[in-house]
Amino acid sequence: MRKYLATLSLPLLLAGTLAASDRAFAAEQGITDTEIVIGDVEPLTGPPALLGVAASIGHKIAIAEANNAGGINGRKIKYVLEDDGYVTARTIQGVKKVIEVDKAFAMLGISGSGQSIAVMPVLEKAGIPTVIDVAPVKFLWEPPRKNVFVVGQSYEEGIIHLVTYLAEKNPGKKWGLITQDDDYGITVRDGFDTVVKAKKLNVVYSGNYKKGQRDFSSDMLQLKDSGAEVFLAGGIIAENIAMMKELEKLNVKPVTGIFWPGRIEPVLKLMGPAGNGIYAVDYVEPFASAAGKAFLEKAKPLVSEAEFKGINRYTMTGYAAAKVLIAAIARCGKEPTWACTISELEKTKSVETGVMAPVSFGPGVRFSNQKLQIMQSDFPTLSFKPVN
Repeated sequence: MRKYLATLSLPLLLAGTLAASDRAFAAEQGITDTEIVIGDVEPLTGPPALLGVAASIGHKIAIAEANNAGGINGRKIKYVLEDDGYVTARTIQGVKKVIEVDKAFAMLGISGSGQSIAVMPVLEKAGIPTVIDVAPVKFLWEPPRKNVFVVGQSYEEGIIHLVTYLAEKNPGKKWGLITQDDDYGITVRDGFDTVVKAKKLNVVYSGNYKKGQRDFSSDMLQLKDSGAEVFLAGGIIAENIAMMKELEKLNVKPVTGIFWPGRIEPVLKLMGPAGNGIYAVDYVEPFASAAGKAFLEKAKPLVSEAEFKGINRYTMTGYAAAKVLIAAIARCGKEPTWACTISELEKTKSVETGVMAPVSFGPGVRFSNQKLQIMQSDFPTLSFKPVN
């Protein structure tokens, strides 16, 4: 009987060894002798395409830069990009495809805030090293997720920083606010309410608009009638443009603050003179700064003419995240694994990207907590400049 069990144990042992070997192999998918695959899912069509395309261009710049220098320890990076059209179901499908079909070794980007939240179970179950750079919302890093890292600053902190600055510059003024009726709007309102309570702001108008709304004539008329002197425009892109145009028609110009999703030059151009002098908050450098100009010079030879025209602040966030991911994989040497890459991402300390403050993570820390700055728009030059 013992002889039979001993005979039986050998194939079982071999089977277990092979199974463990298969699991190890699966963890290193996306790697050949000559290339390593990095995947991404972004909104490349629809209104948010201004954001998704720009972020993907940032990834491409960092990847081109690395490939021109020989790749990651001799392996060239292959970038696989899927379009989700800003539709959550397509985000989930796209991420599954990139992981299961394209066999990506790591992931970048991941669409918008709602899309990133929805796809989190897929990313966690797969265990693939992921660096998110488009939509930094707290759910993505609180609690910390083993394989998911976020470069940026939270929406709440951004709004708190902006509203605090405007409150201190405009003491005793009447305030107005409008936000989108979704998770993004709730986040903006939460940050705003924090400062309202701390600074005892006099809020005379508080409105909500429906996602996709284009006509803001009634909302802005109510804002005017309320006598608001400082206004937090809680739209994203088209909404903020429509709001500023309506205020221009009504011949009122409150001190206005916008959030970083709308701090892109095409938005300022479409606002026209109505957008001159608006304030914004961000954690990446404006293109009018020395660092911004240096980034554009670096980017120009690495992308097509059409892609260069599509660069905006999301290109910088994408570039920074890709630099951090590539550096972490490189530190794993000739045989990178998911486990090593995740460990090296956690060890990221003061990585310079040239487009924002140095990026750091840490033990149990999956959020880079970037330094914020206030900027003001200058319509004649279609730019945002730091406020001293």
